[in-house]
Amino acid sequence: MDTNPVKTYGIGELLGMARERAVPVVRGIPDATLAAPTPCAEYDVRALVNHLFQVIVQFQRLAVKEASDFGETPDRVAEGPEWRERLARETDRLVSAWSAPGAEEGTTGGMNMPARLVGSMALLDLTVHVWDLARATGQAYPGADQAVVAELSGAVDELAPTARKMGVFGEPVPEPEGASAFERLLARTGRDPYWRGAGE
Repeated sequence: MDTNPVKTYGIGELLGMARERAVPVVRGIPDATLAAPTPCAEYDVRALVNHLFQVIVQFQRLAVKEASDFGETPDRVAEGPEWRERLARETDRLVSAWSAPGAEEGTTGGMNMPARLVGSMALLDLTVHVWDLARATGQAYPGADQAVVAELSGAVDELAPTARKMGVFGEPVPEPEGASAFERLLARTGRDPYWRGAGE
């Protein structure tokens, strides 16, 4: 019998946990920091917000087995100051989409990956990129729920070789002595868990 309690969580529930941590960070991004660097070297804050927005919208489609389109990333920030609340609403829709019956079953996406693993990719972005944004804008990020870290650890193991080849993950960073499970996860995606912005 499998006594691992992590398996009792659906991706929708895990995304809901990540949402609770993500939305306050998004709402707390000051306009003055939009050009600031982030731990994702290729993105400043504005570009990373737009990337996260795109992920959240497209992964709603993947939850219902529709084709996604990551070809072009719209500049949602330019659409007006209410982008923070729009992103929060889209995150609610993401949680709902992956909480629906059947969302985790079968395969989805252009590569026909297992649907749960695809859902874990959305969870990874909603967790790690929000940490990036918190770090870049001087906000506290209280870590991630244990169940979320457990799910993501397995997903990163599975995704890392391909993700590194495609440049989605950097090379792993040495894990700091005494690092938390979440900090070790960040290091495995190529992030310095103690990264500081230029202004800190």
